[in-house]
Amino acid sequence: MIPIIFGLIIILIILIVAANVMQQHKDKLEAEKWSKIAKQKAIIDETEDIISNLKQLPENPALIEILYRRCFNAAKIIKQLKPELKNISQRITEFDSQLKLSVELALNKEVSTEAFILTDNEQQLIKVLQCIKKLRAILKSEQAKGIIDAPTFMKHDQSLDAIYLEINIENLLKRGIQAFNKEMIGSARQYFQKALQTLINHPIKSEYIEVKRNEINAKLKEIADLLKKTNTNDGKKKTKESEDNLDVLFEPKKKW
Repeated sequence: MIPIIFGLIIILIILIVAANVMQQHKDKLEAEKWSKIAKQKAIIDETEDIISNLKQLPENPALIEILYRRCFNAAKIIKQLKPELKNISQRITEFDSQLKLSVELALNKEVSTEAFILTDNEQQLIKVLQCIKKLRAILKSEQAKGIIDAPTFMKHDQSLDAIYLEINIENLLKRGIQAFNKEMIGSARQYFQKALQTLINHPIKSEYIEVKRNEINAKLKEIADLLKKTNTNDGKKKTKESEDNLDVLFEPKKKW
């Protein structure tokens, strides 16, 4: 009986160890599954946040379509990983409806050509710039996945790049004009020079860039002429003061 008992104990230990190994493997798979779900949820949250900020940019239905498709695909992956997850089916239905609507709008509505209105709110301006950066990163990611083709990526990326450039230039010009009006000529010149250099360094040349370069060059010429005039007047003033001092020094002494 003793060998049988020992045998049973050994078998029991093996079963316990095997059960622990299987449980650990199961826990690992579950953790990996939740990690993937968290990643897809972060994609949805980030994309929805960007969609909510798009109202501050020129209307672009085709871009919204790409973003809703991203949300829809992420929600489908979550359902594949965890079909029983609460509200996931409802979210998929919502994204599907929004995607179909955005596809219809993209087919029937052109991209807005209205001029971008620069907000005076510094915090909103920062949010817009951050939104554009995230959008360009998303487009690159979607192209890498094969969701959008190269021509579509280039079209949207260049459009966003143009808006980003316009925001930077208009902001620098606004600051330069404000400094000029406050007679802070040195600061105004720095803002205009920075804007001009940004335009010169930009790889894509456009009508906007050409117009703004001419505008900034005119501002810089105005500042240069003003400084030249100021320096001339200062020189004349100093010469006059020097002459007056010499006259006082060498004028005939009065006799009392």
